[in-house]
Amino acid sequence: MPGDMSWMKARYDELNAKSLLWEPPTLEGPNQPRCQMDGKPTIMLSANNYLNLTTHPKVVAAMQEATTKYGAGSGSVRAIAGTMDIHLEAEKKVAEFKGVEASLIYSAGYTVNVGLIPTLVSGPQDVIISDELNHGSIIDGVRLTKASRAVYAHNDMGELEAVLKAHESSERKLIITDGVFSMDGDIAPLDEVTALAEEYGAMVYVDDCHGEGVLGEGGAGIVDHFKLQGKVDFETGSFSKALGVQGGILAGTEMTRTHALNHSRSWLLSGSQPPGVAAAQKAAIEVLMTEPEHHAKLWDNTNYFRKELQSMGFDTGDSVTPIIPVMCGESSTAKAMTQALGDLGVMAGAIVFPMVARDKARIRTQMSAGLSRQDLDDVLSCFEKVGPQVGLL
Repeated sequence: MPGDMSWMKARYDELNAKSLLWEPPTLEGPNQPRCQMDGKPTIMLSANNYLNLTTHPKVVAAMQEATTKYGAGSGSVRAIAGTMDIHLEAEKKVAEFKGVEASLIYSAGYTVNVGLIPTLVSGPQDVIISDELNHGSIIDGVRLTKASRAVYAHNDMGELEAVLKAHESSERKLIITDGVFSMDGDIAPLDEVTALAEEYGAMVYVDDCHGEGVLGEGGAGIVDHFKLQGKVDFETGSFSKALGVQGGILAGTEMTRTHALNHSRSWLLSGSQPPGVAAAQKAAIEVLMTEPEHHAKLWDNTNYFRKELQSMGFDTGDSVTPIIPVMCGESSTAKAMTQALGDLGVMAGAIVFPMVARDKARIRTQMSAGLSRQDLDDVLSCFEKVGPQVGLL
């Protein structure tokens, strides 16, 4: 007889009663600003495709050519027989882009954090100090360690220093923060974090998944934004956001790469990236480095859209990046707004409890370089129409 699975139905019923079920819509074509979703034309405002590179001809061609040359998969984990020259070429390009000695590419941004963080501490004599709003993949990585743990209030440098003082006797001190916080669109004060780390002898780990292609000169990321090259020990990120492909990034010293390659279980035990993906990763970075207009257009769209939303009377929170929330307060308001926008052909997802605090529900919009000014004006007209319907204007 199979095991008792009634608990699963009970959990489903509980989520359904609270309107917390994930029911993803279906894309019927490429993820681009004007797309087809659930059978209707839609303007996409909920993708991480900041630079619109998912359909860039050079990126697509690189994937096609590499697949023809190398095959659909690598046939092994990289530690044994799955490392191809195209993987190494992509990693060299990442290091060049980031201005560091070396990089290592993982299967995803999530697997970087859950695989790398546990290798950086050894036991309760060490401490991990984490921003309270860090991404769930960081939280999962921390949970896999035996280190002591401390959390500081979001971007509160006074509290971070107090925690560092309280753990001065710890052997290893590791400060972890997101670069760009994905729910609010604000950024970590990384210059202050690194200054405190230097004062108290701590290592610094920044997850720049939403900063690559967005922050810094030409989109090199938050470390470049603050001109902190050489002062951040572990810079991690993702190809699946602005770079439009898939995979996780670790950038740093050659020793950091060697350490991760030999100790990070999520890298050692995962099949390597399909060669077509590796080629697309390299191509995406080359496009970003040689076609700066994508980065410039992203910021033009961001500044225009945020200003127009604010002029209508919407609260965009603390956003300073292309992640622009429209604060709603109650989850029911956010859900109603998402539904109303969807009826008008705009995909803008509701972010509700437990992803954010109960009174901090919001619509999260994300800009793309591929959005035209007409696209943005069409969306803004929809927000202006829907705002009074849900009580936000």
